Amino acid sequence: MAVRAVRGATQIDADDREQILEATTELVAEVMERNALSTDDVISVIFTVTPDLTAEFPALAARKLGFHEVPLLCATEIGVPGALPRVIRLMAHIETDRPRSDVQHVYLRGATALRLDIAQ
Repeated sequence: MAVRAVRGATQIDADDREQILEATTELVAEVMERNALSTDDVISVIFTVTPDLTAEFPALAARKLGFHEVPLLCATEIGVPGALPRVIRLMAHIETDRPRSDVQHVYLRGATALRLDIAQ
């Protein structure tokens, strides 16, 4: 078993609590599904948001999905001028037998622009 990191991001239309929770739920569910993971496989998840998102913690969506025993952390991204706005990112540390090249990173909605090389 190896420790791997899975990246993902999504973009929302407004700093709205429901949009943050909905988009984060979608992102986490896609990461879990595409990588055939259960919460027991997840070591920890770091969520970040751009400075323009303050209405809710993205980790709440993960808790609602059953991540009760997984350490979760939320932070704010650096406010780089011209950066894509209203973005929620995650980096999940997982235990898996998959080689690094088989880990599926997930970029949804407008966040596909962040990683055109791996966006699906």
